[in-house]
Amino acid sequence: MSVDQRKLEEFMGKMVGDLGAAMGAALVLIGDKLGLYQAMARMGPVTSEELARATGTAERYVREWLAAQAAAHYAEYDPETQRFHLTPEQVMALADQNSPVYLAGAFEVLSSLFHDEPKVTEAFRTGQGVGWHERHQCLFSGTERFFRTSYQAHLVQEWLPSLDGVVAKLEAGAKVADVGCGHGASTIIMAKAFPKSTFVGFDYHAGSVDRARQAAREADATAATFQVAGAKHFPGKDYDLVTCFDCLHDMGDPAGAAGHVRQSLQADGTWMIVEPLAHDELHENLNPIGRLYYSGSTMICTPASLSQEVGLGLGAQAGEKRLVEVIRAGGFSRIRRATETPFNMILEARP
Repeated sequence: MSVDQRKLEEFMGKMVGDLGAAMGAALVLIGDKLGLYQAMARMGPVTSEELARATGTAERYVREWLAAQAAAHYAEYDPETQRFHLTPEQVMALADQNSPVYLAGAFEVLSSLFHDEPKVTEAFRTGQGVGWHERHQCLFSGTERFFRTSYQAHLVQEWLPSLDGVVAKLEAGAKVADVGCGHGASTIIMAKAFPKSTFVGFDYHAGSVDRARQAAREADATAATFQVAGAKHFPGKDYDLVTCFDCLHDMGDPAGAAGHVRQSLQADGTWMIVEPLAHDELHENLNPIGRLYYSGSTMICTPASLSQEVGLGLGAQAGEKRLVEVIRAGGFSRIRRATETPFNMILEARP
């Protein structure tokens, strides 16, 4: 086998870059947990001594951390003043938890992959799944922090208005079920925006429901309540709206879940399904977003589905065509893509 030296060097350069990004992920976690990014955002250009003093940390560690951040272009360094600072864009991504592009929380999800890698490796051998409830705690909190920023930026402002007649119902007082609610971010955002409506978040993971209840109290979201229940068995009838945020592809029997949603809705009710944005053909997803989603799907979504009944294993990049097939199998006849973002597609399903 002949080796093209130029291509080898290019590939090694890519691998070095990827290794640096992987090793740097732990440093993002540290910066997030210790408030280093937030302090830099407040203080402006700083030395390692100043940042360490402001955050109650050890200067020698902070010095090395700052150098790594500058090398990664996660911070900027001025050799003349020997100070480091964050650009406005870096602040949005790393320091501002209310920013629509805040990503520091996603690094908690990355941490969970390494914690749970032995379980997934064994699942490769056996073909069995790894349930959501079997995962490391940082997956639960990281998922909530990662997705909440997108929900805050788009849910009330764009996604719900893209549905036919739903906002008017919510403003007047509607009955809503949020299925697969996790820590309750989506439920709470809707409940705060539409206080005349009632919202019930359902999740099979009791620990997540406990956290969702606490979050609702902290947010004074009195219109939101939470119960432990799976997607095929959640209680209640005559819902005006049922929502599923980034979770249908994680279900073992998504068609069965769709059927239960159909039975729970009013005759003129709506099911909103938020899923990762993906094309229907594999080659169309071979891009940076596809890389992120396929990796997450391998480590989280597919094992979760395979751990449950049926174990369909849709995966996070199922694509609209496959999702529509599953939704139709549940008894829905009118399905459309209501809107989208660079990361999500929002489907509207009606009886």
